[in-house]
Amino acid sequence: MAKLDVKPTRMELLNLKKRLKSANRGHKLLKDKQDGLMKQFMAIIREAKVLRRGVEEKLSAAFKNFMFASSMMLPEMLESALLYPSANVTLTVVKKNVMSVYIPYFKLEQEGDILNYGYLQTSGELDIALAAFQDVFPLLIKLAEIEKQAERLAAELETTRRRVNALEYKLIPDLRETLKFITMKLAENERSTIVSVMRIKAMIEAQAS
Repeated sequence: MAKLDVKPTRMELLNLKKRLKSANRGHKLLKDKQDGLMKQFMAIIREAKVLRRGVEEKLSAAFKNFMFASSMMLPEMLESALLYPSANVTLTVVKKNVMSVYIPYFKLEQEGDILNYGYLQTSGELDIALAAFQDVFPLLIKLAEIEKQAERLAAELETTRRRVNALEYKLIPDLRETLKFITMKLAENERSTIVSVMRIKAMIEAQAS
């Protein structure tokens, strides 16, 4: 705790009391926001954990089928089959305000079929692999959305935590210490004034008698 550099006057005492009241109110609001952000953040982290596990399993299976297809086909045939994709993808990003944090939401639209080659010189594993990649792609976009939301919430959570700590451990204790000092100083000045008045009164009475 450190005393603020202010003059020990009644006006400053009133101003500091107002500042302390505002600081306490702000601390409560930020603390509530911090708790809300933490709850939201933990929910997103749990969702991301489950989704990531599923995505990794699906990607692993898709890559395994693709490796089988690559081993069974000539490189030229594989390249020719994948050279001209007919599927189109559109990704739209919308930002929504959640507890003063703008977090992204991704909207994915897919058109066309990823399988646009002849089946005569390609293997069935390639069909299975590409279909698996097409199925897992929306999950990848969803995972990216969730992890980006978690990143934004984590940044806001850290900023809020610093503000709460600054109020709780710095500003509010300093204001209370300064209020205590000014109150003691004003009381000391008041006692000194009373003693001076009593002395003057005693001198006047002595002269009168």
